[in-house]
Amino acid sequence: MLYRENGQFKTNYKDDQRIFGITQDRVFVWALVIFAFIGVPLLVDEYLFRAILIPFLILALAAVGVNILVGYCGQISLGSGAFMAVGAYGAYNVLMRFEGMPLIPALLAGGLCATIVGVVFGIPSLRVRGLYLAVATLAAQFFWDWAFLRVGWFTLYTPSGSVAVSNLQIFGWTINSPVEKYWLCLGFLTVFAFFAKNLVRSAIGRNWMAIRDMDVAAAVIGIRPVYAKLSAFAVSSFIVGVAGSLWGFVHLGGWEPAAFGIERSFQLLFMVIIGGMGSIMGSMFGAAFIVALPIFLNQALPVVGSWVGVTISTAGIAHSEFMIFGALIVWFLIVEPHGLARLWSIGKQKLRVWPFPH
Repeated sequence: MLYRENGQFKTNYKDDQRIFGITQDRVFVWALVIFAFIGVPLLVDEYLFRAILIPFLILALAAVGVNILVGYCGQISLGSGAFMAVGAYGAYNVLMRFEGMPLIPALLAGGLCATIVGVVFGIPSLRVRGLYLAVATLAAQFFWDWAFLRVGWFTLYTPSGSVAVSNLQIFGWTINSPVEKYWLCLGFLTVFAFFAKNLVRSAIGRNWMAIRDMDVAAAVIGIRPVYAKLSAFAVSSFIVGVAGSLWGFVHLGGWEPAAFGIERSFQLLFMVIIGGMGSIMGSMFGAAFIVALPIFLNQALPVVGSWVGVTISTAGIAHSEFMIFGALIVWFLIVEPHGLARLWSIGKQKLRVWPFPH
C-alpha cells in the first residue's frame, strides 16, 4: 500500500517531465543519496572504502557511459578500457603540463580527450555494426595499449613507463583520506547519473533508442544516424574517460597501461549485461555485483571447502571466479536478458498492486 501513485496528480508539464514521477521514488532516491554522503562514512571502515566502495563508484560511472552506447544506442564496444586509459593519461598530461591546473578541470579534460578518441573510433559505426563494429572498437584497445607503452610523450618520458600523481587538491582542500576520495567519486557519480538519466529521456536519447531498435526505420522518419551514433560515442567516451581519470588519480595513484587492458573492457561490458542494458540503475547494480562477487568468493569458498573437507588454494579461488562469472553471464542472457534492473522493475510493479492478486 505504500508504493502507490494514486492521488498523485500532475497539473503541469514540469511535474509530468520529472525524472521520478512517483513521490515515493523521489523520497527513496534522495534519502539514498543523503545516506551515501553522510551515513556511509560513519559506518564503514578504511578497508571497505579502498577495496569496495571507491572501485564500485568509479566502475559504476564507467558502466553508465558504456550503457549509453551499448544499452541505449545499440552500438557494441570492446574499447572501453582504452577510453578509460585515454581519460587517465589525458588528465595526467593536462595536470602536469599546465602549471596551476585545478584537479576538477583536469579530470574533465581527460574526459574531453576520450571524447575525441571515441568519436574517431566511432566513425566505423556509420558503415558497420554488430561483430564488425566490436572488432573496430577492439582496434582502439590494442592501439592505445601500444601507444601509452611505447610513446614516451604520454608519460612525460618516465623511464619505467608508469605515471603517478599525488597531493590532489580541490580549492585548497587536500584529498588524502579514503573518506575524502569516496566523497569525490560519489559526487562525480551522482552528477553524471542524473545527467545521463535526463539525457536519455530527451530528444537525443529517443534518437539513440530508435537507432538501437531499427536504424533503417529511424532514418526513414528523419533521424540522422550519423548524428545519433557519433553523439552516443561522444557522450559515452566522455563519461568513461572521466571514470578512467578517477581510476588513475583517486583509486590507483600510480598506474601503467596494463591497468586499462582489454580485461577492463570486458569487465565493463559484463556489468552492463548483468545489471541491465538500457538502464542507468542497472549500471550500478552490475558494478556492485562485479565488485562484490570476487570479495565474497574469496571469503566464502574457503569456508565451503572446509565444510566438505576440501582445501581450496588461492589459484583455485581465482579460477572459480572466472567460472562463476561465465555461468552467471550465460544465466542472465538466457533467463533474464534485461539483467538485475528488470528484476528491480518487476519488484516495484508488484509493490504497486500489493496486497491484491496480480
